[in-house]
Parts: sequence; C-alpha cells; structure tokens
Amino acid sequence: MNILEIIEKKRNKNELTKQEIEFFINGYVKEEVADYQVSALVMAMFLNGLTKQETTYLTLAMANSGEILDLSKLDKIIVDKHSTGGVGDKVSICLLPLVASIGVPVAKMSGRGLGFTGGTVDKLNSIPGYKTDIDINSFVKNVDNIGISMISQTINLAPADKKLYALRDSISCVENISLIASSIMSKKIASGADKIVLDVTCGKGAFMKNIDDAKLLANEMIEIGRLVDRETVCVLTNMDEPLGYAVGNNLEVIEAIEFLKGSMPQDLKDVVLELGSHMINLAGLGENLEENKVKLLENIKNGNGFKKFVEMVKNQGGDIAFLQDVDKFPKAKYIKPVVAIKEGYIYEMNAEDIGKVACNLGAGRVKKEDVIDYTVGIKLCKKVSNKVLQGECLAYVYANDVKSLELSISKLQDIIKIGDNKIERLSTIFGICR
Repeated sequence: MNILEIIEKKRNKNELTKQEIEFFINGYVKEEVADYQVSALVMAMFLNGLTKQETTYLTLAMANSGEILDLSKLDKIIVDKHSTGGVGDKVSICLLPLVASIGVPVAKMSGRGLGFTGGTVDKLNSIPGYKTDIDINSFVKNVDNIGISMISQTINLAPADKKLYALRDSISCVENISLIASSIMSKKIASGADKIVLDVTCGKGAFMKNIDDAKLLANEMIEIGRLVDRETVCVLTNMDEPLGYAVGNNLEVIEAIEFLKGSMPQDLKDVVLELGSHMINLAGLGENLEENKVKLLENIKNGNGFKKFVEMVKNQGGDIAFLQDVDKFPKAKYIKPVVAIKEGYIYEMNAEDIGKVACNLGAGRVKKEDVIDYTVGIKLCKKVSNKVLQGECLAYVYANDVKSLELSISKLQDIIKIGDNKIERLSTIFGICR
C-alpha cells in the first residue's frame, strides 16, 4: 500500500477502504508518513468529504492508534462531556465538578485551544501548580478516589488524533463535520467513558454556523456512538455571542469560580444545567431532567460544587489559595475599557470576531507552537439586547502591550454593534438530539 496512491484516490473523490485509512493513521503515528503527505490527504478529505463509512473507519483507527483506557474496574457508570468549541466556553470547569459533587464520576480529557476557540486545558493550566499532564494510573486513581479528574489528552490515548488535531488547525481544515466528529468520538472511545454528553455549539462563534450543520454533526456523532456501544446525547447550544462574560484563560477560570460560588450568567447557567441534567440521567441517578437541574442548583447553593472543584485542583497539585481569593491571579499589564460611541441597543456581538481579538492578544494560538498568555483577554460588560448609553463601558481589554491593547479596543467597538431598536435574544438551548 502506498500513501501517494491513497492521496490520489481521495483527491479524485473516491472512497477509502478501512485498510487504507488504517495504513495512513498508523504510518502517521509511527512517523513513516510525512506531515506534508498527511496535510495533502486531510485537505482532500476536507474538500471532498468523507462517507459515513470512512468517518467510522477514521474514528476507530484514531481511537485504536494508542491505548484504549479501561475504566470498568471502577465499577461505576462513567459519563464524559465534550464541546465542539466556542468562545468564552468555560462550561467544563463549571459543570464537571458540579456533577461530580452529585455522584456522577467524571473522567475528562480535554484539548488545547484550536483557532479562535479556547481550550479547557489552557484554562486549567492558568491555575498555578495544576497538573494536566498526569499519567493514566493517577488519572484513574483520582476518579476512583474523589470522583473526578480533568487532564490533557495523554500521548498514549488516540495519539493520531492529537497529531491531526494540531495539523488541521495549522492548514485551516477545522470546520468539517466528518473530521470534527471523528476527532471528538475517537477521544471519547479511547478515554473509556460509558456514556457521552456532547455540547454541539452553533452560530457565529462555533465551527457549525447554522442549525442544520449542527444537527448533521450531532447525528453523525450519535451514530458513531451507537456503532461502538456508547450512548450519546447531543445538546445544541447558541454560540452567536460569547458564553458568559469572560474570554481568556485565567479570566474564564475566575468566572467559573464565581459561577460555582453562585454568580451565574444566565446563558452559562442554561448550558450547564441542561448538560448536567443529561449527565445525571445517563449515570442512572435521575430520570427527570428538571429535577436534576434542581439538584445541580442545590449543590451550587450549598457550596458542594465549589468544594469538589477545590478538591480536584488540590489533588492535582494546584494552589487552592487562588480559588479562595481570585485577586491572587496574575493580571495583565494594561486593563482598559471599551466604551459605547452611541446610545442604543446591542444587536450583535460576533463571537468568532471577539475570539479572534482575544487570540491576537495572546489568549489563543495562531500557530500550534505559539505560547499562551494566561493573563490577557476580554471581559464583556453587556450582552445582546442590552441597552447602552453613549460613553458607557461595553467591555474591558486585558493586554500586555500598548499596540495590541489599542488595536483590540478599536476592533471591539466595530464588533459590538449598537442599533436603535431592541432585539430579542435567541434561546441558549436550540434542541436535543439523541
């Protein structure tokens, strides 16, 4: 079998066999197939699409490219959660300690930032001392002992996906339904969860820009889950504007801490409660979704969700003093407001554009080797449909150099659009696929 023939076959819009896909994946992991050859093949897949069969073969090949984690020894139903990406998406940090506090075991492997979207691992790494790169035995032990562990994708689990994940970003081949579905589900299969809840984001700040594509992606992942005996539920959520108010790594961690202490932005609250209610349901701890939401809110009120987060962070080497007093987090050198140039109502806050501004400040990666600046980002003061007065603060920019600070302020004044008429905000939850 020859990689050039496989590239040519896909370039010519022909379907690849299981053996051909396994050949390219295994060769890439073993470094027998070069980066530039895989780039060509991935680009052909991106442009010409994958059949359902090819998507399944690719998912399984990536899942089997390394170790398949066996969590059956925990003798518990393990529920995993994943998001297809967004801006200001700190849901995992809010949600997972909260559901763990109710008794749902959480074994969570997360990725780093991809393009204009932030990564949970980057956010967790902004907590001084917190270790996201612990070994598998410690990961399983943590889940067994305290009910939760959140780490980065290890080198031994779906290593092919880890390599392709970074490569796709570097060659602008991210927004493809089959490639996104296979990437997400390969990690879920390899990481050993019994049940999966997926947050499929939709809108300007998501890879799926419209509801039809979001449903296609959801149904593709549900079908893959069915084929590998992993019950999968997808929640379709709105990502037209950033989720919550903070965009940037330690800014989002601070917002998550405040959320767990009871200060909950409505859109973030809606997403956390919806996803959490399904996780509790899949774990067999509550059939009634509305009652499950009440349980989650109770563990916000009584502090158990925050206590579980503190327990997890401490257990993985993090300095919990930063959780107790968020003012300890390092701050950007410059913090400056973005003010409204006119009176009216906000009718658009394009999440992707805001994510790109944060990325260019240093909160994300333009190239896969870029180093993250944990202190920079944007803290919004308003949401779509809010009334603003001329001169009122719309957001704060956190920057470490004057040039990027001033450029970001200018861009945000264009991105945050103000009109004369008030519009109604779209619902945060668009629907459920299962």
